Amino acid sequence: MRLSPLNQRRWRNFTANRRAFWSLWIFTVLFVLSLFAEFIANDKPILVSYRGALHVPVYKFYPETAFGGDFRTEAIYREPEVRCLIVSGGLEACFDDPEAVIEDAADGVVEGEAIEKGWILWPPIPYSYNTINNVGTAPSAPDGDHWLGTDDTSRDVLARIIYGFRISILFTLIVTACASLLGIAAGAVQGYFGGWVDLTFQRLLEIWGSTPSIYVIIILFAVLGRSFGLLAFIVVLFGWPALVGVVRAEFLRARNFEYVRAARALGVSDRVIMARHILPNAMVATLTLMPFMITGGISTLAGLDYLGYGLPSSLPSLGELALQGKSNLQAPWLGFSAFFTFAIMLSLLVFIFEGVRDAFDPRKTFK
Repeated sequence: MRLSPLNQRRWRNFTANRRAFWSLWIFTVLFVLSLFAEFIANDKPILVSYRGALHVPVYKFYPETAFGGDFRTEAIYREPEVRCLIVSGGLEACFDDPEAVIEDAADGVVEGEAIEKGWILWPPIPYSYNTINNVGTAPSAPDGDHWLGTDDTSRDVLARIIYGFRISILFTLIVTACASLLGIAAGAVQGYFGGWVDLTFQRLLEIWGSTPSIYVIIILFAVLGRSFGLLAFIVVLFGWPALVGVVRAEFLRARNFEYVRAARALGVSDRVIMARHILPNAMVATLTLMPFMITGGISTLAGLDYLGYGLPSSLPSLGELALQGKSNLQAPWLGFSAFFTFAIMLSLLVFIFEGVRDAFDPRKTFK
């Protein structure tokens, strides 16, 4: 699809800002990788070959009996007995000495009998965000097995960062998109129509802005329980007024311009005038606040998780990692991991939206 001349100019302005352009590429790569976190960090294999049949444990439930075991519960693939059953084709000797059978299976012979070997394809990080590795003390320092160490419950820090990064970005994108739509729509209506509509909205905003959001979150979580959807809904409810002021001001200023009066005299509907003629001029001021909304959404989620009023404890959280860094000063890798994750993530987003703001600014042209 060919871009319009206006969008071509905007794209040239954006790519001319090298810092924003490369930040976009780096952030896109990191975000896309996080979307496939199950293939990067997981305690379940990506692919298993057992007796010539392929299995995908990442996406499908397989009981231990599917690999010749005794239990109908999901197979624990990290257990030596399960690995032995897979690579040896289900030999009963796996329940006596699984490690020895695994070694013999590598040679293709067990007790003089030829076996049909299977294989297991593991992710690069063989731990999920909730995998507890009960080996040694916790938290443990970074090593070859845990690249960023483990937290105070023996969970891999790097795996939790990957999953926590994905949740933070998805949460922020959802909250920012919904809050922006509500805020732009409310500000446009206020600024365009003015009068009693503007006055009524302003009084409602004053009342809503004085409502303590943290108390509302605590009360609702106590009644309904913590969940991703409920938290996103509450943050949107208290976040949409952030854009109302700048959008309202732009519409108040532009509604009396000559081209708006001419469009109104020609019978163009108010909806078309607002969306096609005034809103593009308000986008620069709107996009100026967008980086603050994005970074604010991430900071809000991290802060609520830090205080214990954020996501459910069963989900990975960057704020919870920061709390562990504060609580375990003897394990500096926890604090450093949280700090550098937030610093890199927020810096990339600020640089990207800085370029987007310049791209939509008609006064800036880069060669």
